[in-house]
Amino acid sequence: MTTFDEREKAFEKKFEHDQDLQFKSTSRKNKLLGLWAAGLMGKSGADAEAYAKEIVLANFEKPGDNDVLHKLMKDLAAAGKPTEEHTIRRQSERLLVEAKAQIMKETH
Repeated sequence: MTTFDEREKAFEKKFEHDQDLQFKSTSRKNKLLGLWAAGLMGKSGADAEAYAKEIVLANFEKPGDNDVLHKLMKDLAAAGKPTEEHTIRRQSERLLVEAKAQIMKETH
């Protein structure tokens, strides 16, 4: 195997690792976001966990975060807790940082 082949394999491995980390971080962030919203709606325990799972699954409907954002806005409004889009986005950004930190801690 040549040095070029070794470097190519290393880059492919790093890309795969980075994509895996991004997927895990996004899924964890959505779970945390679901738990946050569940708390606002008065859900706890198994109900909160089930709702968080719904949020994680909602992310697979369309590319990007808009499907999650719209589900949260709709559900919060239906529960009498209307929440502005920018508030949810800001919370999502905070929770992404937390999710990445949790995953990095678990992998090291």
